[in-house]
Amino acid sequence: MATGVPQYRRPAVPAAPPSPAPPAPAPVSSAARVVQYDTVTVQVRHGLEAVDILRLRRACGAVQQTASGSAIAFLVPAGTALRWHLSGSACTPGAELLPPTDPRWIIPPSGSQPYPRPTDAWVLRSALCEAATTLTAGGLGPL
Repeated sequence: MATGVPQYRRPAVPAAPPSPAPPAPAPVSSAARVVQYDTVTVQVRHGLEAVDILRLRRACGAVQQTASGSAIAFLVPAGTALRWHLSGSACTPGAELLPPTDPRWIIPPSGSQPYPRPTDAWVLRSALCEAATTLTAGGLGPL
């Protein structure tokens, strides 16, 4: 039966025994895991409006107020600063994490994880644009 497809045969020589598996890596506890963030900072009014939008979408990660109290800082995944371009906001690499009990947390770290959950950068971008539109329509803009 010739179909134009080559027919493969098993090799006549038995295969070599499998090599021993490499040792398994030591388990890493979640507490030892290093999580890095970038920080998107916006004015307080703009940031609080975006927090409300994100909370309604159940998409808000950890958010903190800056030390001066004049801005809101959203934690986003590391690497976001390389591609962030949105007027009215600034994205800087790295984040200074506050202790979980610090009163400057707007949305504090919660749950069983020892580290804060970041906000998805592109969901945040959408919420910031929507917040700017809402504030402008309400006569509170431009930002």
